[in-house]
Amino acid sequence: MELYELPKGWVWTKLGELGEIVTGTTPCKSKKEYYGEAYPFFKPTDLNTGYYVRESKDALSDEGIKHARLLPEKSILVTCIGATIGKTGFVRVEGASNQQINALIPNKNILPEFIYFMCISPKFQKSIIDKASATTLPILNKSKFEILPFPLPPLPEQNCIVAKIEELFTKRDAGVEALKKIKTQLKRYRQSVLKHAFNGKFTNENIKDGELPNNWKWKEIKEITSVLGDGLHGTPKYSDIGNYFFINGNNLSNGKIEIKENTKRVTIEEYEKYKKPLNKRTIFVSINGTLGNTAFYNNEKVILGKSACYFNVLDTIDKRYVRYCITSNRFINYANKTATGSTIKNVGLKAMREFEIPIPTTLEEQQLIVDTIETHFSSADKVQEIVDKALTQAERLRQSILKTAFEGRLVPQDPTDEPASVLLERIKKEKEKLEKVRKTKGKIKRRNKNTGLM
Repeated sequence: MELYELPKGWVWTKLGELGEIVTGTTPCKSKKEYYGEAYPFFKPTDLNTGYYVRESKDALSDEGIKHARLLPEKSILVTCIGATIGKTGFVRVEGASNQQINALIPNKNILPEFIYFMCISPKFQKSIIDKASATTLPILNKSKFEILPFPLPPLPEQNCIVAKIEELFTKRDAGVEALKKIKTQLKRYRQSVLKHAFNGKFTNENIKDGELPNNWKWKEIKEITSVLGDGLHGTPKYSDIGNYFFINGNNLSNGKIEIKENTKRVTIEEYEKYKKPLNKRTIFVSINGTLGNTAFYNNEKVILGKSACYFNVLDTIDKRYVRYCITSNRFINYANKTATGSTIKNVGLKAMREFEIPIPTTLEEQQLIVDTIETHFSSADKVQEIVDKALTQAERLRQSILKTAFEGRLVPQDPTDEPASVLLERIKKEKEKLEKVRKTKGKIKRRNKNTGLM
């Protein structure tokens, strides 16, 4: 972290000076008696809840905690390895952590909440990344973690800063929650639009639920397509210089094919070997893992993997009408009901061919329904764009609050506060006393052991 000028009364120190830092450990998993419900056993995935970490997916027994380090409540946990390096949690209960986490047990003279908020601030998070080993798997070991720079204000100011951050975060979080509810409502609104569209209510009056207009018919996908198949059940020969892409269900998104950074390439020879009869009437649907992602074919240079199927819609059917029907909850429910597999769901081609779609007999009515859907969706998209921008701004506000706080600009200062340098000196003296006590106890233990008194 770049050391910037601190307000009067503040002092730069090192994280390790503020308490004891412990790297977690995992008790032997083959010892079933080590695991139970007495103490939560925290891993990086348990830190998603951030400020109020109370629970974990795993827990240790009274016997198991003997083979780990018991962390008191209000310890600060920071992930020190892997893609989630820097993920931080503030624990509200006693527990332990695994070896992917460095835990700071704060000195009694430091406000633990202040340390937590500093640890999640943008500058501190950047310092974690900067100091981590530059390898495929970034690691910040205990010795490097201990020397991370830390701006320390007087204790009364720590309390004021924490109170102000909590106040501002509470207001911000309420706003974020309201925005998330709007996104949920928009999702429901889109599904309501689709339900009305495929009930015939957009183009026919006085239609009762469960009934179709007189000029509509239920038709299976196999009746309205010229071909339906899936992709390659295997792996093609990849080539870094190939001009064709090997796509799967995760490349299908909202009607378009997305070529991602990790999408594999193949040569024209592999393309010729595995190409499918795709044309301007082709629709792709993901049928393995994530179900119901869709895309149109638009002359992209692709071959298809087995997690997606394709079908070519007849000229008498509006392909957009079919795709919208497949994005409805009725198809998703059908896909989940007919899918095989428990961990990874798979919809068979037979189930795809037999999915029924309510079809108006005229192409004009299909197109009118599609136009109506897209008018409603366009309005919803504009609202969602506003909501997404507001959520982005809320995250920036969060970072701005933290940045302002740890530059000493969030709350007014009191010139009568005891300087942080005095507080830091008191902490150092207490640590020296504790270290002397530890050494004395260690000598006594070793002496007793040598004399057989233990």
